[in-house]
Formats: sequence, C-alpha cells, structure tokens
Amino acid sequence: MNSLFTPALMLLQGSMLDNMSEGIQRPDISKFLIIAALLFAVGVAGVLTRRNIIVIFMSIELILNAANLNFIAFSRYLQETGHANAVAGQVFTVFIIVVAAAEAAIGLGLVIALYRNRETIFVDKIDLLKW
Repeated sequence: MNSLFTPALMLLQGSMLDNMSEGIQRPDISKFLIIAALLFAVGVAGVLTRRNIIVIFMSIELILNAANLNFIAFSRYLQETGHANAVAGQVFTVFIIVVAAAEAAIGLGLVIALYRNRETIFVDKIDLLKW
C-alpha cells in the first residue's frame, strides 16, 4: 500500500511535504471553526426540518457541541498565543456539558410524559396548550 503513494510523495518534496505534515499534526483554528460551522448547520437543519421530538433534542445537542468545539478551539488558540484567560473556554465548555446533560434529562422526562398523554412524539400532534 505504501508503494501506491510513493510517486505522489516524490512530487511533494522538501518544504511542501513538511508543511503538509505540520498542518495535519497541528491544525490551525480555521479547521476547527469549519467543522463547528458544519455541526451547527446540521443541528439547525435538524431542528427546523424534523418532526420527531427526540431528533430535535439530538439536533440541539449538535448545536451545543458546535459551541463547545468553538470554545475549545479559541481556548487552544489563546494558550498558544500566551494570553492569561486561556482556560475560560474550557470552563464554559464544562458548563455547557452540564446544561446539556440537564436538558437531556428534563427533555427525556417531558417526552415520556407527552407520550403517555398523547401517545405520540411528533411535534405536530402535541397541542396541549390549545383550547
């Protein structure tokens, strides 16, 4: 398998190969922000298009994980540049994880209660507040 990549690696000689390996080993902040933006977009699309309340809760978790990835990426960036408040992003991430766990527990309780009353988990069918 290594012999398949040898001609391609021969083309990438010297500093270009070193730059590629450095970029893979130490990715910059833009790569993390792109992944977080994709996670956020998938989460928003899931919230807006799905009718199942469990899938909506999972999409909200994706949105929160995108925010966590942003906080960690900026925290790492601040640590590399030597700022004093570099740990703040990690502290916010721990708080978001705690809030997400509480949201999952309360959301699961609401889903079970709604399923017992209405026998459905589709958002369109739940109209408890209508007269």
